[in-house]
Amino acid sequence: MGIAPDLTTSLDTLRGVRVPDEMTGDDAVEALTCALKLRHVAEHLATMLTGMLNRCGVAPAQGRTPRELLISLGCAPSVAQRLVRVGGALPMLPTLAAHAGDGAISGEHVDAIVKGIHHIQARAPGPIDEETRFAQVTDLLGQFFSGATPADIGNRARKLGNRHAAAEGGLPAAEDRSINTADHRVTSDGRVQIRADLDAEVGAKYIAAMEQHSAPRPEPDGTPDARTAGRRRADALETLLDIAARGGDVASAPRTQLLVTVPANTPDLATLEFIGSISTMTLDRLTCDTAVTTIIVDGEQVPLDMSREKRLFPPHLRKALYLRDGGCIKCGAPPGRTHAHHIVHWTHHGETSLGNGCLLCPACHANIHHDGWDVVMGLDKHPWLIPPATVDPHRKPIPAYNRRTMRLDTAA
Repeated sequence: MGIAPDLTTSLDTLRGVRVPDEMTGDDAVEALTCALKLRHVAEHLATMLTGMLNRCGVAPAQGRTPRELLISLGCAPSVAQRLVRVGGALPMLPTLAAHAGDGAISGEHVDAIVKGIHHIQARAPGPIDEETRFAQVTDLLGQFFSGATPADIGNRARKLGNRHAAAEGGLPAAEDRSINTADHRVTSDGRVQIRADLDAEVGAKYIAAMEQHSAPRPEPDGTPDARTAGRRRADALETLLDIAARGGDVASAPRTQLLVTVPANTPDLATLEFIGSISTMTLDRLTCDTAVTTIIVDGEQVPLDMSREKRLFPPHLRKALYLRDGGCIKCGAPPGRTHAHHIVHWTHHGETSLGNGCLLCPACHANIHHDGWDVVMGLDKHPWLIPPATVDPHRKPIPAYNRRTMRLDTAA
């Protein structure tokens, strides 16, 4: 019969427990302490059963990964990943498994110790013997019993890994590329979160590039940059991606391809590959100066039509824009950091021409498409900015950045 009947009986017992309306503080603390131990024991049991599922090959037999199987059983993705990671490691860490089985340590702390041991192993030039690993687990457990958080345990593991590497003649952590990591994930609201852990050389390149492209720039009216430091760095990252997409040739069209799928009957439900649904304003902005392949599909996802790249500004027009605008018409960013923007959007049948184009850096490009700023071509054959009413109630036109020494009352 296995252990399932015993677990079902325990589950029924727990379901029958009710929190009374009246309790003393001491009673509540005691009961909560017990409930948390039950949680820890339950998570340890789930971890051990995950390891058993892996040994039985259940997930491959269903054409799934162990993580996918756990998600199908109701686990959150992050919890599923943790169960898989810890379930595979605990058989080699009996001391940690014993404490986890007693309910003395939370699943999050167990996972921090497991990741810490993996990090130390990655820092070691060679295999780690059982005695040394036992000492490392004991050290990290001591951190937990001293009140350390999972992040504290991770920091302690890094110190132990550096110490072990130094003793064995390994590289200092700051110079060890073997432990470099970079990860990204798409959140439920369609945003992307990025996290990286880099050696000193790659990190220095990253910081230098971000510092170069995230310097504050004045607003069109001359006031200081209103963007936060974090927003400036995010804009700088987009600039670096645009530079990489052009392969170093600032006059070329971007080479990175984005795939946008647009339902024929509901064009407002367009989706971007890897990310998900996007607004029509974002679709307008992407079709200005990004190598986007737009596929029109019917209700059965059968392609009906496919876009071509003629909308992108060719090199000779880009060079003409560089000469006329001198950079971003809103903030003055250098030409190499700008997009070529269709004043009348491509999706609204705007042509790809000098008279319908201007240069905008990524941040200002987003302002134009999302924040109410408009661009018009003046009688002087130069682009002019019209701020939203929230910035200027009168919406007084502002000349391009490289022409703001002109007086509006004498401009052509």
